[in-house]
Amino acid sequence: MLKQRPLVIETLTALGLILAPFILPHLGFAPNTINRILVWGLFGIGFDILFGFTGLLSFGQSAFYGTGGFVAAYLLTQAGFPHVVTSLFIGMIASAAVGYLVGLIALRRTGIYFAMITVAIAEVFFFVEFNPLADWTGGENGLPGVPTPHFDLGFADFQFNTSWSLYVFLAFWYFLGIVVGLRIVRSPVGTILRAVRENPMRASAVGHNIHSYKLTAFVIAAAYAGFAGGLLGVMQAFMPPDAFMFHTSAELVMMTAIGGTGTLFGTLVGAGVWLFLQDFLQAALGLGAAWKLVLGVVFVLLVCFLRHGIIGGIADLYRLAVGKRAHREPVAAPASALTAEEEQEVAEAELAKEPDPFPMAPVHRASDGYSGPILQATGLTKRYGGLLANSKIDFTVNHGELRGIIGPNGAGKSTFFKMLTCEVAPTSGKIVFEGLDITGMNVTDVCQLGLTKSYQVNQLFSALTVRENLTIAALSELRGKFRLDIFRSLGNIPGLSEQVQRTLELVNLTTRPDTPVSELAYGEKRRLEIGLALATSPSLLLLDEPLAGMSPRERVETVKLLKSISKGRTMIIIDHDMDALFELAERVTVLQEGRVLVEGTPDEIKNNAAVQEAYLGGVNGVLTA
Repeated sequence: MLKQRPLVIETLTALGLILAPFILPHLGFAPNTINRILVWGLFGIGFDILFGFTGLLSFGQSAFYGTGGFVAAYLLTQAGFPHVVTSLFIGMIASAAVGYLVGLIALRRTGIYFAMITVAIAEVFFFVEFNPLADWTGGENGLPGVPTPHFDLGFADFQFNTSWSLYVFLAFWYFLGIVVGLRIVRSPVGTILRAVRENPMRASAVGHNIHSYKLTAFVIAAAYAGFAGGLLGVMQAFMPPDAFMFHTSAELVMMTAIGGTGTLFGTLVGAGVWLFLQDFLQAALGLGAAWKLVLGVVFVLLVCFLRHGIIGGIADLYRLAVGKRAHREPVAAPASALTAEEEQEVAEAELAKEPDPFPMAPVHRASDGYSGPILQATGLTKRYGGLLANSKIDFTVNHGELRGIIGPNGAGKSTFFKMLTCEVAPTSGKIVFEGLDITGMNVTDVCQLGLTKSYQVNQLFSALTVRENLTIAALSELRGKFRLDIFRSLGNIPGLSEQVQRTLELVNLTTRPDTPVSELAYGEKRRLEIGLALATSPSLLLLDEPLAGMSPRERVETVKLLKSISKGRTMIIIDHDMDALFELAERVTVLQEGRVLVEGTPDEIKNNAAVQEAYLGGVNGVLTA
């Protein structure tokens, strides 16, 4: 992932573009090949934002490449429009508009279905270009006579009519494209795009409108493709019909994979390798059409041995050289001679000496001042076909309350939680949060209202760092569910760094902020799972088995954490550790077979005969974990 080091990457890029004409010809690159590499590189910046940063693999980029190219070429050749640069921007806007419309359709599906839709769209555009629109696009003949750019400044007339003068023109636009791309991926929008790539479900659950962000990435990629298509026509003085062909999209994907995804420079490097080998295999070795076979073998070898592409491989070698391996093996903890109970007692004694952290107060939302119950569910029922998961549940939680929910396996606790957070729509019934009927809302909207949850199975952004995870969650509360601040710096968002730091302190991860989540211990991941929910500043926090799978010491630490964050906040907790839950909760609701069995204080629940029957099959005594 690109580090936020202002102007360093931009400066190195500018230096590389200045030196390239003096170095690459000595390595066997023809001027026209270098220019083609720049066009592919600019094309690939947008594609990498879509694929490398957002995780959306599109095989339809040729549609936008051709659209921008042919709109610009038509204006310059058929319509008599005299301004080359203006035509390029008009073509880019046309591609972005088409990308928006196509994205509305394609993004209705995910994964392989999304990719197949983009393949179909590319084929449709190719057919339309060759048939219904042939009078405008030239059909199989393309559009010849695209003029080269020139700028008459009065005192001087700059003509870009040679290969090396065109290089200056193309290098300028590539550099501008990189600067814009870097600003996008470093912005709050870029941060959320990475969250969508890593875990779209959790990105939505912490309050981001992931569909709108995916559409944003799709439009950005289309705009880049359209501008690059226009540059192709200017570079060749001819807009070729193969810009619309599927193999153009396929080559873009392969070039990006060779160079490295998620870098913005991957396609530039991949295009350099691809075009150099193409010229070398055809001209120097005289392989003719067989060059594709050899290049295919080279591509397979590169993908197999450089999984992160050439740039990723160089980055890995650099980390090895400086002794910073990307994945360090965790050091095994020494075996303890204490029993679990003794270990827990020691942990409790040690943690009792530590002061409680100051709790993070929930955000003051528009609904503050409502005096009724914070959450009220009435007649909540959920059916899956003939299976009744929950039946007519009435459930009320007051402001500031810490409510526990227990029940045997299969009691319907998880389904009930999912309905409360609007992950699952109830078959019937009503849910009111702070006086607002939220029945039928989605999980993103209710998170924005102040109701969120942590998950039983960790749902984290595993390839990102701890700080980046918490930043993603905090951004939803500070910016809302969608905002197009694509050129804004994260450092310019008021309160963001303070909120992230406060959450780090609260979940005791201040020593691990820049550690990738994949390297955390299990207990640290569970605390981060809670931290993601806390970073949105919820007024009602639901925790689904926060103690699951923890060691005795980790359970003690987490119970202390839960006590701390419950101050000034309403919480509902599901857990099978009933000793801990009875210690935490003020009231406990027991579910059995999808219904509320009984509700009361922890002492009342412990001694309730119906609860003992549900858990112990009628054995008399006090219920314990």
